[in-house]
Amino acid sequence: MRLVILGGGGFRVPLVHGRLLADPDRLVDELVLHDVDQDRLTAVTAVLDAQTANAPWRPKLSSTSNLDEALRGADVIFSAIRVGGLTGRSADERHAINAGLLGQETVGAGGISYALRTVPVAVDIAERIARYAPEAWTINFTNPAGTVTEAMSAVLGDRVIGICDSPIGLCRRVAAALDIPVETAWFDYAGLNHLGWLRAVLVNGRDRLPELLANEQKLQSFEEGRLFEPDWLRALGAIPNEYLHYYYYTRETTQEIAANPTPRGQFLQTQQSTFYQQALTNPEKALPLWQETRSERERTYLAEARQIADAGERTTCDTDGGGYEQVALDLMAAITANRAATMILNVRNRGALPGLDPDAVVELPCLVDANGARPIAVDPLDGPALSLVQQVKAVERETIAAARTGSREKALRALAGHPLVDSVRAARAVLEVTEW
Repeated sequence: MRLVILGGGGFRVPLVHGRLLADPDRLVDELVLHDVDQDRLTAVTAVLDAQTANAPWRPKLSSTSNLDEALRGADVIFSAIRVGGLTGRSADERHAINAGLLGQETVGAGGISYALRTVPVAVDIAERIARYAPEAWTINFTNPAGTVTEAMSAVLGDRVIGICDSPIGLCRRVAAALDIPVETAWFDYAGLNHLGWLRAVLVNGRDRLPELLANEQKLQSFEEGRLFEPDWLRALGAIPNEYLHYYYYTRETTQEIAANPTPRGQFLQTQQSTFYQQALTNPEKALPLWQETRSERERTYLAEARQIADAGERTTCDTDGGGYEQVALDLMAAITANRAATMILNVRNRGALPGLDPDAVVELPCLVDANGARPIAVDPLDGPALSLVQQVKAVERETIAAARTGSREKALRALAGHPLVDSVRAARAVLEVTEW
């Protein structure tokens, strides 16, 4: 099977490669890396070569900067691009901060700026996939994942599926807190990407979530339980996705991010620039350099939210959620090897989540097999959650329309309509400096 990774010079590609090396079935026999930056491809290839030093096998590896060449003959495509690179992310966050808004890459004004820049490229990729690899399955990593997957689905239909590791990470951590094997539970999770709630954990037909919500010691044993105050979790009757911290504690996180002289995007830009430069200069040290950089990246994830919640450092439980790479490879195996599985994915709604239309991309449990991913019908969201989801979905669609038409009026409507943007003037200030 030919697997193509778009964004093949990306920092997380070695995670995918490491999983491929450990695959006992060796489903992927050819791995193609595509990137517009040859230096990044060279640096990442050095990491991959070092990973295989003691491996008994590796897939055939090639790299290219020619997109059409990469796509021809693909069976599965991982789309993991970052249009504008970390320079763009840093600018998105800084522009929001300067306007007095939340400075985060996928949520609020920063997420809209990112999507405006990314959607036209993602749609072009989808059109090329339809032309050169119409039978391929596309697994979208690219953020903001829900928006980008919906834009690509207008071309590829159900053959594009969006993934995120936050929901499965949450489910694994909750299972550990309840001391139950994750495979024995049914997790009632519903919402949009970076905007979802775990509402029940069924084991032998009994919901174990109330037990967890009533036990503060167990709540304090995992990241989401520490990020959100116990009384608020009990009021919700659910465990929110970690990104909902930006919605529930908007004032505090906005202030915390603004007070940080080095926002997250700028930090990662400096960190990864150093890694790529050093890996090119010393390719024999590329793997340990990557490992050290990744460790620091994981430790500092969502640092502002943990600071507000006084949640301390991330533990092994917090970081062992499964990761994008494992979600993607599990999904790929379920489809290409027809291994029936249930996974939380970003797919077209098809009536599964009440209150949203059939073509809206939602994040829900899905049945996966050789026919792709089909969402499982779930109970409606409660009133406040549904209204928030509907508002954010409307903003996502206005953003897609703006990106595809170049309409600044639609872009302003999207920005001003987001629940984390509290001023048309602030929205206009962000739009005036956003390059897209």
